[in-house]
Amino acid sequence: MTVIDLGVPSLGPAEPAPTSGPLVDTFGRIATDLRVSLTDRCNLRCTYCMPAEGLDWLPGEQLLRPDELTRLLRIAVTRLGVTSVRFTGGEPLVAKHLEDVVAATAALRPRPEIMLTTNGIGLDKRAAKLARAGLDRINVSLDTVDAARFAHITRRDRLHDVLAGLEAAKAAGLSPVKVNAVLDPITGLDDAVALLRFCLDHGYQLRIIEQMPLDAGHAWTRGETIAADDVLAALRRHFELRPDAAPRGSAPAQLWEVDGGRGKVGIIASVSHAFCSACDRTRLTADGQVRNCLFARQETDLRTLIRAGADDDALEAAWRAAMWAKAAGHGINDPGFVQPDRPMSAIGG
Repeated sequence: MTVIDLGVPSLGPAEPAPTSGPLVDTFGRIATDLRVSLTDRCNLRCTYCMPAEGLDWLPGEQLLRPDELTRLLRIAVTRLGVTSVRFTGGEPLVAKHLEDVVAATAALRPRPEIMLTTNGIGLDKRAAKLARAGLDRINVSLDTVDAARFAHITRRDRLHDVLAGLEAAKAAGLSPVKVNAVLDPITGLDDAVALLRFCLDHGYQLRIIEQMPLDAGHAWTRGETIAADDVLAALRRHFELRPDAAPRGSAPAQLWEVDGGRGKVGIIASVSHAFCSACDRTRLTADGQVRNCLFARQETDLRTLIRAGADDDALEAAWRAAMWAKAAGHGINDPGFVQPDRPMSAIGG
């Protein structure tokens, strides 16, 4: 993606980052959406994410402590203009301090919107507590509603747990409950149809996400993934789809109205129809690194700054500098694209 594609001039990295105002990059994009990874650990072993034996998890001392994380959240909201916070993993329900962090975020003023992306295992026991702590909305990862396929994709027989978590989230008022699906290259088009029927029947909103080159084994190849256009073609054989009338804005999903208003489905075409020009995200990993893009090759270490005694001004300046250096686009479609060293489970969704 070029500067011309973005439609805005670049101020150039030689210019210093602003010291106040919104969290902006040199292309004029403003980051208001913070993605926070709470852990790199996960209780599933999805084939497109990590090997069957799992990964070497980050040592506990390298993870941000709750007080360190809360401090960075306060800086993001009160100094940098972040208006929405999404907690991710790995699997964020593995983090025992999740409810406390959600409550601390809800206490910030101005209060940000607070969201969670989870695989849903254990959510049936925690959805109500999370809602009371201040969680507003939730996305649950579910790639198929077929039990055998689910066990194959995740290497765990836990579909019943995910379905129970979805029901609990809806009962707790975490609406709209969204379902995130990454489709299997072989069965995925059939799964997409079944997932949309399931979501329409239960009042959930489906989001189908193109598989991205973020697997731990670096085995991703474009030809072995399902593109957004193929998903739409498959869904149109079973449903009437009409573009959603509401402006998309910076949302990653292109929304489609299903069967004249029965529900909506979103397609996130991160690879085939990149939306980098409207990106409003900044990312914080579980070990305190700022990433200005999901596919960034560099990180800014806030954890070391905190533990060295840096004040809030220094942390704010480092965060601003990190975002100022954001590239025009993720570069997946460029000939020289290099996959980031960290897999998705260590970056955060």
